[in-house]
Amino acid sequence: MTNAQNADMPLHLAGNNAPVTEEVTLEPAEVIGAVPGELNGVYLRNGPNPRTGWSPHYFAGDGMVHAVALGGGRARWYRNRYVRTPLYEHPGESRFALAFDRATGQVDYRVSTANTHLVSHAGRLLALEEGGFPHEITPELETVGPFTFDGALHTPMTAHPKICPGTGELLFFGSRLRPPYLTYHRAAPTGELLQSQVVEVPRATMMHDFAITENHAIFMDLPVVFDPATAAAGGGMPWRWDDGHGARFGVMRRTGGPVRWFDVEPCYVWHTMNASETDGAITVIGCRVPTLWRDGPEDIGGGLPNLHEWRLDLAAGTVAERPLDDAAIEYPRVADAEVGRRHRFGYVTGFSLEAEPERSEIYKYDFAKGTTREVHRLPAGHTCGEAVFVPRRVTSGDDDGYLMTFAHDRSRGTGYLAILDAADLSARPVAEVHLPVRVPTGFHGNWLPGR
Repeated sequence: MTNAQNADMPLHLAGNNAPVTEEVTLEPAEVIGAVPGELNGVYLRNGPNPRTGWSPHYFAGDGMVHAVALGGGRARWYRNRYVRTPLYEHPGESRFALAFDRATGQVDYRVSTANTHLVSHAGRLLALEEGGFPHEITPELETVGPFTFDGALHTPMTAHPKICPGTGELLFFGSRLRPPYLTYHRAAPTGELLQSQVVEVPRATMMHDFAITENHAIFMDLPVVFDPATAAAGGGMPWRWDDGHGARFGVMRRTGGPVRWFDVEPCYVWHTMNASETDGAITVIGCRVPTLWRDGPEDIGGGLPNLHEWRLDLAAGTVAERPLDDAAIEYPRVADAEVGRRHRFGYVTGFSLEAEPERSEIYKYDFAKGTTREVHRLPAGHTCGEAVFVPRRVTSGDDDGYLMTFAHDRSRGTGYLAILDAADLSARPVAEVHLPVRVPTGFHGNWLPGR
């Protein structure tokens, strides 16, 4: 894409945000370094890739999963495939028209972009997007179809469920645009839906993520609210900032019960890094912006996200919060073995709203040393997204493993999988698996160990 073409494109379709047009299966073109022999599995990442080549917003593109299979010290294959949802089958049609039955007032949650994240649980690989049901896909990226826990799920599913490393349970929530607005769910390690509890909130808000500890779930009721008038008029993203709504975190036992609400300073939080509880207090770490979309979804005057901490004192009912860093960052991750537990290391990617930033940086925070950070700087002209921690062994935590991310080399116009040593982040990549095709910027992904 030329600079002249980029100038005419909205940000979410410019540069490496632009969609690719083909689904391919191919062998990597080159490996620089050496793929670690203990890595046996598939790295997968989801993201928006509008089938028509255009979408009104970054969040609206059809889901496309990109994957690289590793094993035996080599990169075996790369694939990219659309998730075959009703929106994929009806390119360019209105999501509202496909999902909403005017005669009954019911919403068909099978209608989804399935473009945001991936989670593996109870032998199923699910492509997620918070407005609909998950869609099951295979490790080879073929679509199986909508998944509803044998018909027990009646709400959408967040794109950010949590798997408890202690119990193996899948914990998640579903947000709706009409009452009940918020429902909490808990699924067994074997896949059965064990619990669905309505959480009373006054209106529909854009609740993208949440957090868990070993005993609690933490919900974020924040001031980005649903605007029915904009939705009815078909005027684009129907979400707006509302100063009158307030901001609060809700704490509930994971097994259910009443919710305690803690007022926090107004903000929006796209993603939490983790939460833990010690000495009668819950600590939540996440990426915070002071405001979001105050004057509509094109308004970014609220600033870029920074790492932030909230400490909820369960006995006193108070909140202490503080910024942890002033760097613009997003896509926070910890080792899966540390989810809901006190962790030492956390990983984020530097964040920019430019179509073609100079380069990307990945940060490793050491919370045992006052949130000091180690930096991996990609070469000039190289950018990347979320860095996923992959353990060296199945139960490895903290930094005993690797970070994986898809990166883009602007000079070549192609993508590669970067494999970094999490214990020595500033070092050169352990391996770069270069591909003969471009991998567009995307959202979230995970590592699927080989079976």
